[in-house]
Amino acid sequence: MCASTETELDRWLAADPRLAGAGTLRTPRAVIAGRQRFGRGQQGRPWCSPAGGVWLSAALPWPAAAELAAAPGLAVAVGLCLRLEARGLPVRLKWPNDLLLVTADAAGNGATPLKLAGLLPRLRLRGGACRWARVGVGLNAANRVPAGAVAVAKVLGPGHADPLLWCGEVLAALEWAMAWAGRPEEVRRQAERRLLLPAGPIRLDGDDWRPAGLASDGGLRLVHGPRERVLQRCFGTG
Repeated sequence: MCASTETELDRWLAADPRLAGAGTLRTPRAVIAGRQRFGRGQQGRPWCSPAGGVWLSAALPWPAAAELAAAPGLAVAVGLCLRLEARGLPVRLKWPNDLLLVTADAAGNGATPLKLAGLLPRLRLRGGACRWARVGVGLNAANRVPAGAVAVAKVLGPGHADPLLWCGEVLAALEWAMAWAGRPEEVRRQAERRLLLPAGPIRLDGDDWRPAGLASDGGLRLVHGPRERVLQRCFGTG
């Protein structure tokens, strides 16, 4: 148990003299907790992460030219989708940072998608160059979940929801993300295949914009007639 895997990873990185100044990360690092008391989510919002889930913060080596690399959030999302799909879990990406389980009921009708995992990605930059990518991952394995969420144990049964097993799957997803970091278009394409688009338009600046897919930087592409814009994530560097 720890207060926050993000805080522990910050301390670990800050204590490494090789990362002082403009040093770049050469090997990946991850802090994993069985339970968090003060986890950090989007916009720094705190939450308590109960026992039974996978709660992880990682720093990953990433191409220095961030504009030519895959968006780390998309890369990790695709890597995790591949691991979940291999276990028989049909998941979709809800922009910007959630993986949802999408199932059908007994009559074959689509059920309400439920949150299975969440991601918190950003880049550590210095002088325009990427020093490393950061990502926080929370995966519901055998933990209790709030309304609107689901755990692996509910779908596959307790015997297939060991947090240690799923910790290994998350680490494998990070390995995939690093291996594909230099192929942004392929990462974007795979993420877009799994994208769960909003059911209706998004109202911005007095106009209704239709979601149309993903940009290579992880933003959500919107169209309104001949116009197009990209809605960016509310987090990115740090």
